[in-house]
Amino acid sequence: MSNALVDLSRDGNVAIITVNNPPVNALSPGVPEGVAAHVATAVADPEVAAIVVIGGGRTFIAGADIREFGKITAGLKPKLDLHPMLNTMEDSPKPIVMAIHGTALGGGLEVAMAGHYRVAVAGAQVGQPEVKLGIIPGAAGTQRLPRLCGVAKAAEMCALGDLIPAPAAAQLGIIDQIIEGDLLAGAVAFAREAAARPIVKVRDRAVAAADVSALRASVAKRMRGQPAAIAAIDAVEAAARLPFAEGIVYEAELFQKCLHSNESKALIHVFFGERTVAKIPGIGKDVAPQVIARAAVIGAGTMGGGIAMNYANAGIPVLLKESTQEALDKGLAAITRNYAGTVKKGRLSQADMDKRLALITPTLSYDGFADADIIVEAVFENMALKQSVFGDIDAIAKPGAILASNTSTLDIDAIAAATKGPEQVIGHHFFSPANVMRLLEIVRGKATSNQVIATSMELAKRLKKVGVLAGNCRGFIGNRMFHQYVREACFLVEEGGTPQEIDGVLYEWGMAMGPLAVIDLAGLDVGYRIRQEFKHTEIAGVRYPFAADVLVEVGRHGHKTRAGFYRYDENRVASPDAAAEAMIRDAARAAGVPQRALQRDEILERCLYALINEGAALLEEGIAIRSVDIDIVYINGYGFPAWRGGPMKYADLVGVRKVYERIEHWHHLRGYHWKPAPLLEKLAREGKTFADYDRAQGGGE
Repeated sequence: MSNALVDLSRDGNVAIITVNNPPVNALSPGVPEGVAAHVATAVADPEVAAIVVIGGGRTFIAGADIREFGKITAGLKPKLDLHPMLNTMEDSPKPIVMAIHGTALGGGLEVAMAGHYRVAVAGAQVGQPEVKLGIIPGAAGTQRLPRLCGVAKAAEMCALGDLIPAPAAAQLGIIDQIIEGDLLAGAVAFAREAAARPIVKVRDRAVAAADVSALRASVAKRMRGQPAAIAAIDAVEAAARLPFAEGIVYEAELFQKCLHSNESKALIHVFFGERTVAKIPGIGKDVAPQVIARAAVIGAGTMGGGIAMNYANAGIPVLLKESTQEALDKGLAAITRNYAGTVKKGRLSQADMDKRLALITPTLSYDGFADADIIVEAVFENMALKQSVFGDIDAIAKPGAILASNTSTLDIDAIAAATKGPEQVIGHHFFSPANVMRLLEIVRGKATSNQVIATSMELAKRLKKVGVLAGNCRGFIGNRMFHQYVREACFLVEEGGTPQEIDGVLYEWGMAMGPLAVIDLAGLDVGYRIRQEFKHTEIAGVRYPFAADVLVEVGRHGHKTRAGFYRYDENRVASPDAAAEAMIRDAARAAGVPQRALQRDEILERCLYALINEGAALLEEGIAIRSVDIDIVYINGYGFPAWRGGPMKYADLVGVRKVYERIEHWHHLRGYHWKPAPLLEKLAREGKTFADYDRAQGGGE
């Protein structure tokens, strides 16, 4: 028997219910109903003694269909209610054995816990990761899980969302048996034995209270501003003080509150956004990516070394070139230290480290570059130097090889002009540290071929990066916006704020680091050189920030000199620096900039709304395809809190009209830099959102 999504078959006296909803057997409409119907059929069949529920394909049930949550919050459908199916299973007079491979996550684990037994292969994982979508388990997960593994562990799993390997889950009592060999055969054998035992329902098990105050304090600090994690702890604690039926009601109240929160809307937006950015209009599956079997990287500095590690981590042999032996040795030593640190933390074996290092071949020449399928330039951010390098590699690269620049701001078309094949040139802007950060900003030039773009997007996945396509302009998506963000932070410190005050407001709001701490980390000299490169573009009579330049010109370059906006100790721990503040105040006085006390709301508005306004301009110009592309860039490359959704989603949540009105306010007060982007004004006047814009472009939620 089958309802297309769920099959019912028999192995002797054991009924087998198989969920077939690829790719991950999500609990889409039809799946819960199909499972419940087949359980009822098996219970009514006198020849069936026990039931096994298993997932077809690569996994058990990976969770709820997340698209359904958006429909609920949009008022397009009533709340998702899995309890009828769960009760049908748990009330079965015949034992139900859940057979788990792949993952049983969120609603998948909640389904598994409604069965009477759970068996799994050793490679399976279980978890309640709903908090990563800004919600809590909503189908009795917070009530059944503590009855299996205790309140303390259940609270940790629900608040942090971490996945648990099956062997560890067995030790905790979540899994009853690890199956060696064929899962289905093992589950059927287990079910036959279980048919002779009395049934014990999970909901009827006793649960003792536990002290979770330390977890609560840790979560409040680590996940500041995110209410779902605390709500998850509250719900789990309720399992020890309320009867099961009342605990379910309490869980449902908290779930609904979380589901309709901005945190959840933002995180669900990000979840789908990371999938949306891989879709490039005009480049379909008919454009076959090139094969990348060998790579070469020019420059063994911080960025070049990290890029080479990415290729080695993906199993791709890579040549790493430097101009001097000293620089090459220094780069290789840094790579070795990075790998050794990962081994020390237990995240990589020594054998794997050795294997990856063996894939990196150091060189002082271009020997072997003719065999590379991709050559990545990662030299100093200077146009003349990059053009020289591209002229060199164009002469030696094989036909069809991709020539990629790691430039963070420079004109890809000008770089491509140094070659005879500009269609093979593209920007691959990695973020520091390149072996850690998830973002790869892929920059198309006017001549870049669709195949090179498709190859780059596919390569990003292979390197375990989130690839986002950007158009060509100064700074592309990320840095063009970041320059406006830092502009306002520098203006604010020039007007009387302290670096720690400005950074503190942004950090408390959710940013991974404040803007001034970020540019200290990146190197104030880097931004200084970029500003000098573009000095000719400045408009006479317009104020530009000078705080960072004042520091650079006295040798304060940030972390690398242990002095920038802050003073740094030998461990790079920052402390306020009165000397830096005095230099900036003196420069402000000389420039005639009045000093005053700053309010939190002004700091937030000026920094965040400057990002949003520039993002709207990028959309208008076609530099960014969709607003969600901007959000994914900022979350994965710039420390923007995912639970705020990214700059453009944040604007939607605040209200586009309100954001526009405040930008108009700052435009009136501060002039040129705050001129509202035409698209922002258009959306505000029409009462639309950036999500509406994305839908009109053929993408988005």
